[in-house]
Amino acid sequence: MKFPTIGEIATTNVVSIERSKSVADAIKVIFENEHRNLIVVDGTLFYILTVADILNIKVQNIDLSTSLRELELLTVQTVHKDKNVLQIVDYLNCDIEHICVTNDDGSLYGIVTHTDITSSIDPETLMDNFCLQDFLKLSRRARWVKSDMKTSDLLQEMTSKQYESVVIVENFKPIGIFTTKDIIRMIKNNQNLELSVSFYMSSPVDTISKNCSVKEALEFIKEKHYKRVVVIDEEGKMSGIITQKELISLSYSRWAMLIKEHHEELTQINASLLNKSKKYEEMASTDSLTGLYNRGKFLEVYLSSYKTMQERGNSMSFILVDIDYFKKVNDTYGHNVGDEVLVLIAHELQKTLRNIDIVCRWGGEEFVVLLPATEVENAAALAEKLRAHIESLVLQKVERVTASFGVTKIYVEDDIKSVVERADKALYDAKKSGRNMVKVLL
Repeated sequence: MKFPTIGEIATTNVVSIERSKSVADAIKVIFENEHRNLIVVDGTLFYILTVADILNIKVQNIDLSTSLRELELLTVQTVHKDKNVLQIVDYLNCDIEHICVTNDDGSLYGIVTHTDITSSIDPETLMDNFCLQDFLKLSRRARWVKSDMKTSDLLQEMTSKQYESVVIVENFKPIGIFTTKDIIRMIKNNQNLELSVSFYMSSPVDTISKNCSVKEALEFIKEKHYKRVVVIDEEGKMSGIITQKELISLSYSRWAMLIKEHHEELTQINASLLNKSKKYEEMASTDSLTGLYNRGKFLEVYLSSYKTMQERGNSMSFILVDIDYFKKVNDTYGHNVGDEVLVLIAHELQKTLRNIDIVCRWGGEEFVVLLPATEVENAAALAEKLRAHIESLVLQKVERVTASFGVTKIYVEDDIKSVVERADKALYDAKKSGRNMVKVLL
């Protein structure tokens, strides 16, 4: 197998502008070519003018005759055209999806994007046996909004949070998508930003099932020329979004196996990719927000601990934790504050527990704790300690947060389903009894 050079996959017909030109010149080029971004050339240095830059220019009322030299533009990475495609995988960690490809003298030869890299991947090297749902936790947190959100508010949020796309949902089902391409169209046509986003979103949304393989997802992106995949479950509800960049990263492991067959030629690249593979394996086992184990990893660790309990005859206990009135926190203070609360409580759990205890984010505002070699009475005492610590937390934006706890003993004949069901019943009892308390069910 021969992997292509950067020059072989680069787009050489590049729309660009000299940095000595004005803002008005740049915007004209963007509109004429219907591009979302524009490469700005300054000798052997390359920059990019983005949609966010144009929005900021409008918001700050910057004179359109201003030279591009006076703007603080993002620098674009460069790579020589003769380099192997596998030698640029590290560049995928950059926020900018473009890479400028240069000649021997440093002049611009072309550009490579994540789309070009995706197109260069041989489908036979991709992972057929892994579904998207196995990797959704790798995905960046997608922003979902309702169709009645005012467009001007959404644009402000997209600019400040650097969202490239937003999914519009009703009843948790995607009905439209709003991307930087739509922003360019709105600016070009000078459209009314006070209208709701439903007027400007692209609809309907092309989606893909979470049960599809990574290979199918990449083929879908190639066929549709999309930069992201909107993933839905069996009921058509949003499961998440995975980008080109993340899908490419998922194929590192498979690539590493192929590179081993070309050991002499690609030894250094192989080592780099193996490190990447380990990184993404770690990401796949943790919750992206709190850094705790996710549910999948917890179930794996539970089976190991359960086997040890059987072999040694030890006791083992289980705690289910739920933050009280968490929906009210999100509704009152916003999801960003809600996320801060989740992270703070996750840290409090980790700080209080022993090294051998295992804590994970079970989903939403729920956490679970596995306590090896612990009698249920001691588990209940620990839960009470955790409850008091959470209640006493000093929060900057939320006045007070409490949590309810369901505690149960793990028996030799138990499976994880029965353990969770008992703990959930105990938790329900705690909620029903007034919340902010610990209940035990044996």
